[in-house]
Amino acid sequence: MMASLAASATGTERGVLEEEFKWLLREEVHAVLRQLQDILKEAARRFTLPAGSSDGPSKQENFILGSSTADLVKGVLTLQGDALCQADVNLKMPRTNQLLHFAFRDDKQWKMQQIQDARNHVNQAMYLLANRDEHYTFQTGAEVLKLMDAVMLQLTRARNRLTTPATLTLPEIASSSLTKMFTPALPGDVLVNFYINLNKLCLLVYQLHTLQPNSTKNFRQAGGSILHHPGAMFEYCGQRFEVIHVHKVECVVPWLNDALVFFTVALQLCQQMKDKISVFSSYWNYRPY
Repeated sequence: MMASLAASATGTERGVLEEEFKWLLREEVHAVLRQLQDILKEAARRFTLPAGSSDGPSKQENFILGSSTADLVKGVLTLQGDALCQADVNLKMPRTNQLLHFAFRDDKQWKMQQIQDARNHVNQAMYLLANRDEHYTFQTGAEVLKLMDAVMLQLTRARNRLTTPATLTLPEIASSSLTKMFTPALPGDVLVNFYINLNKLCLLVYQLHTLQPNSTKNFRQAGGSILHHPGAMFEYCGQRFEVIHVHKVECVVPWLNDALVFFTVALQLCQQMKDKISVFSSYWNYRPY
């Protein structure tokens, strides 16, 4: 269809199309870039500014963890920008009904690397756009496509950091400095992990059983996973363990949801601009990029 249109285009039509394409490069691209900058500024604001910035330190936000199975885990998490600055958790042991309480030491906070990475990718995308202000003249469609691809790459990476938590082995969780941040210290048969999943801040609590050297259980080391299930086994510091209970509790962080929406809108804008460039290019035999 496009090939026949290109073949039948008269010289006048070609001239009109080329003028429209030049207008696209000169005017419409910059209008879209301004839109993108506005959207990404809003997204960046949602990530709250680190302490020491001109706008002052980011505020602390408290989030109550949703109930787990049989209300065995309850707690409040305090988030300040990309730092989890307090975690106050109550854990009821299923077998003994013993109630454990543990919280971060006052001098400790846990950096949420996913939030930090996502914010850095947003900043990279904003930097790319700032380098092509309204005084810059795009010469070819190829230039626009290259910029859109670069911005989309950063936005996709930002989104993926929030939607795809890291896979960790149980020994990696056991050896994490997170386990040493609590007071009183975590019992030797309890592991914890925090992560972001979409717009939620999640806490995983693993209760372990020590496998005796003469155990007849067929030991099989578990691999990496976001969430390990009961029955998963691992070896750490010469001792073998089995996961017997897993508790997952989470809380919604509204501004993470806002950021994800902004990423989606910005990605759609980039794709629409790429599609316009491609439509123009298909109207003539030579590629204008």
